[in-house]
Parts: sequence; C-alpha cells; structure tokens
Amino acid sequence: MMDGLLIASLVTMSLAVLGCLVRLLLGPSMADRITALDTIGIIILSMIAVLSMLLETKAFMDIILLLGILTFIGTTAFARYIERGVVIEHGGDDHHR
Repeated sequence: MMDGLLIASLVTMSLAVLGCLVRLLLGPSMADRITALDTIGIIILSMIAVLSMLLETKAFMDIILLLGILTFIGTTAFARYIERGVVIEHGGDDHHR
C-alpha cells in the first residue's frame, strides 16, 4: 500500500516537473523562468527523498543536502543578476560613493 502511494507521488511530481519545464521554456519573463527553474530543483529534491523512502535507504541524504544548497545558491545568483545586472561585484562598496 505504502509503495503504491510513493510511486503515485513520484508520478505526480514528474508531471509537475513537466509543467515547470513548459514555463521554463515559454517564459514570458525572466522571473518566471527563474521561478520555474527553482521549482524544478525543489521538486527533484523531493523526488529523491521519496525514492529514498521507497528504497528504504539513507544513502541519498547527502545528495538531497547538496542539491538543496545548489538550488538556493543558483536562485540567489539569478535574483541578484536580475536586480543588479551582475552576480559578483568587484571593488566592494567604494564605487557607490
């Protein structure tokens, strides 16, 4: 019974990833694409967690943590790029004076 529910949740999350891929490809704005990419990362992270439960192993926990960190850093970098036009500013805060 539990295996069937876990497989059903994997199928549902796969459909959600496909929906996000459509939004990622069609846009219309850069913010929509970034949000779709972030959502895909979180859904894939969730799918790995469900797969870990289905296989009854803790071997994927490091992958989940790494993917979560990379998703956060990527979203932060994209948001900074949209806001300022650059990801990394050189020279500190002296150029604002």
